[in-house]
Amino acid sequence: MHQFQEQQRLSGINDFDFLLGHWDVDNCRLTRRLQDSQEWETFSATQCNQALPGGIGNYDDFIAASWRPDFVGLSLRLFNPQTQCWSIYWLDNHTGGLDARGQLQPPVVGSFAAGVGIFEGDDMLEGRPIRVRYTWRDIATDTPCWEQSMSADGGIQWEVNWHMRFRRRQAPGAAN
Repeated sequence: MHQFQEQQRLSGINDFDFLLGHWDVDNCRLTRRLQDSQEWETFSATQCNQALPGGIGNYDDFIAASWRPDFVGLSLRLFNPQTQCWSIYWLDNHTGGLDARGQLQPPVVGSFAAGVGIFEGDDMLEGRPIRVRYTWRDIATDTPCWEQSMSADGGIQWEVNWHMRFRRRQAPGAAN
């Protein structure tokens, strides 16, 4: 394969490079999802994002000690060079991100266009099927924004239920 063709085939592989590093994260989350709730909770978290070997994706930890002291989350992002899409899996220490058969829960899948990333997938909430959307904005700044939306009607109406504003910070132990 010629270099130009290889570069075209892998366009999108660096879309999440903006997220590499250490972050402080301000969270604003609905306490009850898809229940017409207007009750929001706010809390801080930290996150560290690292590339996976071979450029196949990246992962990060999500630690929000002031919100849930024993909770640890992890996002696993994998790039498919054939589809040019990212698959994002959510894992945590309460479920492992696994279903009853021990398989990874379905990911949200999507890509970036004009600096905005949209990723959607099917999920379950309290025993009913829903659609989930992650949206990334402001990725060219040191304060990117992520939000999660859910739909109970197949994507006709969406409820935004979680906002995160990231602030880049220096790696622990790095010189000032």
